[in-house]
Amino acid sequence: MAGRDGGITNRKLDLAARAAWLYYIRGRTQDEIAAELNVSRQNAQRLVALATAEGLIKFRMDYPITECVEMAERLRDRFELVFCDIVPGERRDEPSLAGIAISAAERIESYLSSKAPAVLALGTGRTLRAAVAQVSSMERPQHKIVSLVGNLTRDGRASPYDVAMRLCDRTGAQCYPLPTPVVADDIEQRKLLQSQRWYRTVSSLVLQVKASFMGIGEIGWGSPLHVDGFITDQELSDLVSAHAVGEMLGWAFDQNGDLLTTPFNGRLTAPPLAVPATAPTIIMGAGAAKAPAIRAALRGRLANGLITDETTAARVLELD
Repeated sequence: MAGRDGGITNRKLDLAARAAWLYYIRGRTQDEIAAELNVSRQNAQRLVALATAEGLIKFRMDYPITECVEMAERLRDRFELVFCDIVPGERRDEPSLAGIAISAAERIESYLSSKAPAVLALGTGRTLRAAVAQVSSMERPQHKIVSLVGNLTRDGRASPYDVAMRLCDRTGAQCYPLPTPVVADDIEQRKLLQSQRWYRTVSSLVLQVKASFMGIGEIGWGSPLHVDGFITDQELSDLVSAHAVGEMLGWAFDQNGDLLTTPFNGRLTAPPLAVPATAPTIIMGAGAAKAPAIRAALRGRLANGLITDETTAARVLELD
């Protein structure tokens, strides 16, 4: 049942979606699905597997896990957070990005479900991109999605982690990107970019945000900011020498969560972070390398919301 271009036909995807709905929602057996769809049992099994492979279904678990809930409460009390969700960690030392993405998607959907017009702000990064992919398709044209970080690399390429447009495609919301490089070549260029009318529009919307969702990165050799080409070797070396431990939207900060006064920070085109964070500002990420950055951001009140896994949460509490 392949299409002319060798891909999967809409008819087959329709059957796969119906088979998955019968299996996961109605609790039908594969024999019952086969009879209802008039296919063989083997085909019914393949259709359910196809629905999973094509991302037609999403798994979300409602049962709370006691240890995660207790850790979330400890973090909420320790750092005076407005929101904290800890997802179960893996038995091996790997971050639970899928669980974090689902939790973040649910939180984003809760804001988008409002009938009253609202402004949501998004940062960038792999985890946030995964979260947006988990957001259910809906029509919410009354909302506005504003990007908090430039969508261009230093050499003019589109950033692969710009997520504002992706979320708007899924929700029909109005999109306000930030069409600038993440880092300007010099302060004069940064000032010129920020003097443009479209930048002032984005800045005014940032002041109206209902909630912000951001990734968080560590500072070091091999960190995402470095690997993805947003920072040069020399700039990274300077930040390491200045005792930077993490960054949000590119803004580098030290172990106390204090933003650094460095040439790199001075050339960032992203709107400045609100310190302390007032509207819900939710950071997401996991892994041993990110734990010091997460702890510093929370300690410095750069964020007042957190989504991470239990292994990372335990490490953040241990560091503090």
